[in-house]
Amino acid sequence: MRDFDSPAKNTWCPGCNNFGILAAVKQVLAELVNSGEARPEEIVILSGVGCHGKISDYIRVNSFYCLHGRTVPPAMGIKVANQRLKIIAFSGDGDAYAEGISHVVHAARRNLNMTLVVHDNEVFALTTSQVTPTTKRGFRTKSAPKGSFEAPLNPLHLMLSCGATFVARGFSGDPRHLRSILMEAVRHRGFSFIDVIQECVTFNPIKEKYLPKIYDLNKEGHDVTNFSAAWERASEVERIPIGIFYRVERETYEKQLLGERILAEEKPIPSIKKALQEFI
Repeated sequence: MRDFDSPAKNTWCPGCNNFGILAAVKQVLAELVNSGEARPEEIVILSGVGCHGKISDYIRVNSFYCLHGRTVPPAMGIKVANQRLKIIAFSGDGDAYAEGISHVVHAARRNLNMTLVVHDNEVFALTTSQVTPTTKRGFRTKSAPKGSFEAPLNPLHLMLSCGATFVARGFSGDPRHLRSILMEAVRHRGFSFIDVIQECVTFNPIKEKYLPKIYDLNKEGHDVTNFSAAWERASEVERIPIGIFYRVERETYEKQLLGERILAEEKPIPSIKKALQEFI
C-alpha cells in the first residue's frame, strides 16, 4: 500500500467515511500490482466534484479530475484510447445521480469496461448540506429545511435497468468486505458498478441507524446471475443488503468498437508544451 501513498495532505473531516474507501482501494491496487495483473502506470483513476473527489490526490497513480457530473466521459475516452488501462472512476451521489446521471446510464448500457465507485452519503456535503437524488424523505438540509418530500432514487434498480453487467453495494464501515467486492469489480470485464453506503459525519450521521440493518447477501445463497432475485434484493428496505447483486458476461463496448486495436499506439502523442506556455 505504501507504493500508492501520496504526499498530499489529507483534508477530509476527522472520522470521514472516505478513509475506509481509500484504504480498500489502495489494498486492491497493491494486490493487482503484486499479482502481475496490472502495472502501476496502467492504472488510471478519475474523480468528480465533491468530498470524494480528493481521492485522486491521495493515491499515487495516473489520475484525472473531472467536471461536476462528468466522471464517466473522460473515463470512456481513456479506455477507448488504450484498452490495456484499468479504469476506476469515483463519484458522489450528487455527482453521479444528478448532473452525471445520463453519462452513467449510457456507460452501463454500452458495457464500457471500467469500474464506477459511488460514494453515497445521501447529501451534498462539500457545499454544506443540500438534497441529492438519494436523500431520504423527511431529511432536512439547507435546501430542504422542512425535510425532503421527493422519493429517493434507487441506484441499484437504475443500474439493473440500464444493463450494467456487475452491480454491487458496499459499506464504508466494512473496508474488508468493500475491498473484496471492489477487487471483483475491477477484475470484471465490463461495466462494474458499486454504490457505497457511507455516512457524512458532519451533515448526515447515519451509521448507527444503518449498521443493525446491514447484511451480506452473498452469505445467504444469493444467485448473482438471477436478475429477478437481484431486483428483489435491491428493493429491500427493512434490511440493507451489501455485496454483489448481479454479475453476467457480455461483450464490452471497446471490443465491439475496436477489436484488439490500441489507438494510443497508432498515432504519436502530440506535445502540449506550446499550449502550456500560454499559461506559464
